[in-house]
Amino acid sequence: MATVRFPLRWVRLNGSGGTGAMPVGGREVVIDVQDLRMVYPAPKAGVAPTVAVDGVRFQVGRGEIFGFLGPNGAGKTTTISILTTLLSPTSGQARVEGIDTAAHPHDVRRKLGLVFQKSTADEELTGRENMALQAGLYGQSGPAVDARISDLLQQMELASVADRFVKTYSGGMRRRLELAVGMVHDPKLLFLDEPTLGLDPQGRAGFWRYIRSLRESKGITVFMTTHYLDEADQLCDRIAVIDHGKIIALGTPKELKDGLGGDILEISVQPGAADLAPLVQSMAGVKSVARREDTYRLKCSDGERLIPKVVLASEQAGISVRGVTVAKPTLDEVFLELTGHAYREEGEGPAPRIPPGDAGAGAPGGDRP
Repeated sequence: MATVRFPLRWVRLNGSGGTGAMPVGGREVVIDVQDLRMVYPAPKAGVAPTVAVDGVRFQVGRGEIFGFLGPNGAGKTTTISILTTLLSPTSGQARVEGIDTAAHPHDVRRKLGLVFQKSTADEELTGRENMALQAGLYGQSGPAVDARISDLLQQMELASVADRFVKTYSGGMRRRLELAVGMVHDPKLLFLDEPTLGLDPQGRAGFWRYIRSLRESKGITVFMTTHYLDEADQLCDRIAVIDHGKIIALGTPKELKDGLGGDILEISVQPGAADLAPLVQSMAGVKSVARREDTYRLKCSDGERLIPKVVLASEQAGISVRGVTVAKPTLDEVFLELTGHAYREEGEGPAPRIPPGDAGAGAPGGDRP
């Protein structure tokens, strides 16, 4: 049975075409993407060209933390590469701060800060020297830049190790240095590519505390990718999900989760058992049934009340139930509903949990000098 897709009303696209930047939730538009398409030529004769991005449209407002999620190969990296001027689209348009990324890439780059998934710092330089080097690449130097570097090092809690070689830094300290380097030229738009991958839960919580602090103190806009959906749920103002080159959902985390409706009841049966779907899909409160091998996923209004009815009906039909779980909708459930597979299958494994209440507060663990 095919996984049920979201109704079209949950694909919430801001803007109506053209290049006019309409306000996003009352915010000034910082990123304006209209009908973006990227086709990679066929590598050889007899092979079709690859459509990596297919008519993508969205906008990001100033001061937002905007999550951009999608499976591997969905068009996520290509879209980000276009926004950061590393690629020019086949057609369509992307504007950053009102500037066309394809027509004026150098002007766009001066507006951006980038924090990559892997460390780009020179290990044979100190933290302060890495920041000065990055500032120099943007043509910035002098007392004002030195003061900004010192301020960022203080804000990232790296002042005490600023003059140590980066090769002596812990993982959490390196990630904070990457953030400071990305902010040294004072951008108002920050791209984060899997910024907390590999950090422990305390390190992740601390990193995001710094991001929120930067947004509050400097009003920056954050465009982020992550494989940690709990992170996106707690931190993002809005989230876009891309699959097969198209935006298939866009909204706040609450809107996306509410789109599932009710509870998720997951039932595992013995291999080779009769099909459970016809038995449960007519039960009161069941909205849809999806099957993956020997596991059934039911969208229902009240999962806990439905469990005994499903188990009893299964036993009467000679179907042995191995396990039953019920859960409120999460972004993991949203992603599974939209794409047909769990997000963790696309990433680096299950996400370590962020301690309760630590998504925006607390100190990074295990990375003090």
